[in-house]
Amino acid sequence: MSLGRGLLILASVGALALLARSVLIAPIPLWIAMAAFGSYVVIAAAGYFQPRLEMYADVVWRGPSRVAQVALTFEGGPHPRHTREVLKLLESFEAKATFFVYGHKVEAHPEVANEIVARGYGLGIRGYAPDRWLNFRSPNQIMQDLDKALTAIDNATATRPILFRPPHGHIGPRLDTAATRLGLTLVLGSVRASDAFSKVSSKNIIARVQRGLRPGSIIVLHDAVEGDDCRPASLDALAGVLGAIHAQGLRCVDIVQLLEVDEEPSHRR
Repeated sequence: MSLGRGLLILASVGALALLARSVLIAPIPLWIAMAAFGSYVVIAAAGYFQPRLEMYADVVWRGPSRVAQVALTFEGGPHPRHTREVLKLLESFEAKATFFVYGHKVEAHPEVANEIVARGYGLGIRGYAPDRWLNFRSPNQIMQDLDKALTAIDNATATRPILFRPPHGHIGPRLDTAATRLGLTLVLGSVRASDAFSKVSSKNIIARVQRGLRPGSIIVLHDAVEGDDCRPASLDALAGVLGAIHAQGLRCVDIVQLLEVDEEPSHRR
């Protein structure tokens, strides 16, 4: 059992014990009730904002560390110019990667999605379109959104991804229910470059990636952002990022290959 799930169970048992005591013996003081309620809310929120606790779902955020390889991931696309720029750089370094795409952008640029697959790179989904409130919708609504994205990708590439990176890296129980029903694996990352904004310097992006590089790292970069015309800073930094990865003797693979390494099941925690 994960630490997060254990904390949630412990908090729930404690809350039920206080309720039973209030009903069967005598009401507890108001300040105790308020403190208990506040503590429960904090614990529940921590599971949402810190998905590595795995309070509500099993999450892949890094791979096994036995083999000298990392997974490079890109999200926000596909974009007809920026994604192709990324593909060209990846090929020059003989690096593989996984692209987490939006369904509506795949519908707009099916030829780019098809090119990603044709060149041997992995695909995952971010959802049909950016939705900050996706976690708070019903499981059926979330399923409809994700299935719409999967259908768009299937129509464009004749493939159906099994990987899903949730909006903003937040995971609640409803989202987990929907993803599980669709057979999707939740994937986050262990190295975030904070590269979505054009004003971030290439030097800072490369430094952030270098600090987090380990065998098994899953690196989060952008090949596009929510505003299609905005050029992610990662594009100027990518050659330096790939150089830093190779300098440490690490090989870039897609996430599925990263997780296929035969090792104890520690990659989820």
